[in-house]
Amino acid sequence: MYFVYILECKDKSLYTGITTNIARRLAEHKSGTASRYTRSRGAKRMVYTELCTDRSSALKREAEIKRWQRPQKLILISEQSKVT
Repeated sequence: MYFVYILECKDKSLYTGITTNIARRLAEHKSGTASRYTRSRGAKRMVYTELCTDRSSALKREAEIKRWQRPQKLILISEQSKVT
């Protein structure tokens, strides 16, 4: 199982990625070992997660979300928070 996730950084920017373990990946982002982007901006919290059946579908969904503008990402995040 893979997850697509959106992480909020300390500067309010959003980072999108994939992982098989949400808790481990968030810890990696917070420690500065996951990506250059979050290392320079400081990872704050996970704001969105989406389960995917395999790595291929997760990569496709990640690429789709990364093409979106910030307002579209915020809508996706708010829709998930209404459900949970």
